[in-house]
Amino acid sequence: MTEKRSRASGEEAGRDAGSVGAPVVLGNEPGSFARGVLAKRHPALIRQVRDASPYGRRQHEALDALLDEITNGVIEPLGPAEHEHARWADWGQEHFGRSWYDAPFLWAESYFYRRLLGAVGYFGTGSWQGVDPFAPFKQAELRGKAVEEELRALDPLADAPAEERATALLHASLWGNRADLGFRVSAGESAVGDAAVSALVADDSATLWQLLPAGTSATVAVVADNAGRELISDLVLIDHLLEHGHAEQVVLHVKPYPYYVSDGMTADVVDCLRRLTEAPGEAGRIGDRLWKAMAAGSLEVRTHPFFCAPLRYEEMPEDLGKEFSGTALTILKGDLNYRRLVGDRLWNPTVPFAERTAYFPGAVAALRTLKSDVIVGLELGMLDALERAGAAWRTSGTHALIQVRP
Repeated sequence: MTEKRSRASGEEAGRDAGSVGAPVVLGNEPGSFARGVLAKRHPALIRQVRDASPYGRRQHEALDALLDEITNGVIEPLGPAEHEHARWADWGQEHFGRSWYDAPFLWAESYFYRRLLGAVGYFGTGSWQGVDPFAPFKQAELRGKAVEEELRALDPLADAPAEERATALLHASLWGNRADLGFRVSAGESAVGDAAVSALVADDSATLWQLLPAGTSATVAVVADNAGRELISDLVLIDHLLEHGHAEQVVLHVKPYPYYVSDGMTADVVDCLRRLTEAPGEAGRIGDRLWKAMAAGSLEVRTHPFFCAPLRYEEMPEDLGKEFSGTALTILKGDLNYRRLVGDRLWNPTVPFAERTAYFPGAVAALRTLKSDVIVGLELGMLDALERAGAAWRTSGTHALIQVRP
């Protein structure tokens, strides 16, 4: 560990006394996952965004400047006239002027996406205002063959027993874009393949369903992650919750603006609902029910600025915490939500999930495919088996978890 890393970790730990001993994830350790994201993924993404839309000279120059800054320079603050300047000045006061690799990884990732949006004019007053730079990638996935196959796979699932269907849809939502582990039903075969079950490093799904018994009048919150295939599977699960009485209302929380390439916004929810309603068979029927649920208020889409902030859920504003406290269960989807929930630190993996989420205002569930180093709540035997396997199980997306704190 470098001196800079030790100092930064100590600064963060001083603000969170309960996490002493677990270093903050930074990007300055050679060979680390975080380093790879900052050094390789972000530069590549700038080039992809530049090529995906017919931006003009101003956007090209701003993107080139951002690329140079993240590879060769130090973190620069937003200009005084830029959107949310005051907020980011507060959030980044300890990090401006330092290398991108020396800032906390969670903060650096979030700020990178804010800067990327600024470079393409998303928050400006010109013709590119409000234009999602990631829309070409989202649309390509939504209209792709894989989504079509998954929607067709809903037809045989419609006739499966309710419990089997519930399990299959929960796993489909968990795995998101893992079609081979999603909707899979055939004669004499379980709705959830053996591979999907064996790849779970933690499975509290029984507790999840206990919190949502059929016939309840509860409200469930679902905090979405990705658009496209994953959001479609989330919507299908939501339909099941409403149709089978596991919830009277579902509130789907999405991002207020483009974030982390594929994260879902309200526009993406609309696109996914249209994709469902246009499909034949069971997928179309699900889409119609969800469309009517939106009109009736049993499905509501909301957003909050916090969802694009570089903060932990432990720091969520009072209004959002109050909203979550009024639900029977808050389901947090995806890797980023998990990092924000438990804290983006290199925890001992056996630290209890309930301990790290004790602050959360109500019952909470994490549905996450593992794509970063952070993890808690593992049984020692499971951890030993994973480590002996020698694979990059924490970051490769080959494993997943369902963790619940009632």
